[in-house]
Amino acid sequence: MPSDAATRTGTIPPDVLAVLALPAFGELTPDQARGAVCVWGDERLTADTAVDLGEQEGAEGHWWPRACRTHTAEHAHRGLFDHAPSCEQCTDAAERCETSLVLYRLVREGRR
Repeated sequence: MPSDAATRTGTIPPDVLAVLALPAFGELTPDQARGAVCVWGDERLTADTAVDLGEQEGAEGHWWPRACRTHTAEHAHRGLFDHAPSCEQCTDAAERCETSLVLYRLVREGRR
């Protein structure tokens, strides 16, 4: 089971990032790619308002996406609906699925 620290510190597991469906690097503005602006919107971010989505690497090189809590919660909520039906662990005991738990925490943190 993941600790609450996983979402507070910005350490979001790769399986969760896949469900969140980050935009492609080529779709981002320079400010979004460096983490100054939400990857799903135009909100300017600070250390207090940002959800760190971790360093990403692709053909374009390294980039550091971050998002506002509201957009992260929206994508996590949609992600729960996409993830749960196809996850064997979720159908047996969702409370034991790390991906589901982190997505749920992101939803709750975004609604504060």
